[in-house]
Amino acid sequence: MTLETVSASRCFAGTQYVYRHQSAVTNCAMNFSAYIPDAAADRPLPVLTYLSGLTCTEDNFTVKAAAQRHAAEHGLIVIAPDTSPRGDGVADDEAWDLGSGAGFYVNATQEPWAAHYQMYDYIVDELPKVIAANLPVDPARQSLFGHSMGGHGALVIGLRNPDAYQSLSVLAPIANPASIELGEKVFGAYLGDDRESWKAYDAVELLKAGHSTKPVLIDQGEEDDFYKMGAMKLDELQVAAKAAGQEITLRLHPGFDHGYFFIQTMVADHIAWAAKALNG
Repeated sequence: MTLETVSASRCFAGTQYVYRHQSAVTNCAMNFSAYIPDAAADRPLPVLTYLSGLTCTEDNFTVKAAAQRHAAEHGLIVIAPDTSPRGDGVADDEAWDLGSGAGFYVNATQEPWAAHYQMYDYIVDELPKVIAANLPVDPARQSLFGHSMGGHGALVIGLRNPDAYQSLSVLAPIANPASIELGEKVFGAYLGDDRESWKAYDAVELLKAGHSTKPVLIDQGEEDDFYKMGAMKLDELQVAAKAAGQEITLRLHPGFDHGYFFIQTMVADHIAWAAKALNG
């Protein structure tokens, strides 16, 4: 599968790329960023994929998270895909929390979304194959992390595919979306009225059903408005994890909100968490 190079910029001991390719899964062109350390010239490197939150593209994490120095130091290729299909003929909505920038990492079953919004399969199946075929990666060593909607996606994907990733970590995740108004709106649109089908994309419900994965690191800012209004449901996640025997390290951080200054502060820890698992 051919990659088009959208941009390439030198950054610390590596190069930050943005690529575009035609996706057979989402039926449209998809962008993703890839930070490739110089060490990849000598050997294949492990892959750490970051899933972004609502309204983001592949650029938000790439430009704002200040992750490149840490990725170069640990010898990790860091991938940041877009958060939804986009383009002419792709369904959209005027709301900020549905459609473009709001793929929620699910496989939509309802019209008009089903034709393009297959983000679960894109992240789990297609994107890793595209990366393995085109970039200097070791496909046997992969890890996953994400923020907010991307934290939701990372938890769901990690729990459903425990052997695919050597580590999993999240920042301010939406842990139990089927139980909150935002999740009800989005899942209803993408998946329909059958709430049983929603459980496949809800970390708390997956834990209740017996799914588990590697130990999970969770960081949450205490001044995060979404957290303060109860949207993250981290208490419910902890209860379900304890019952399932799932190891979780939850760290609460006074003074931090939901934004990228929080991510900048925590990103070194999350890259080190992945590197410990990926590099042994």
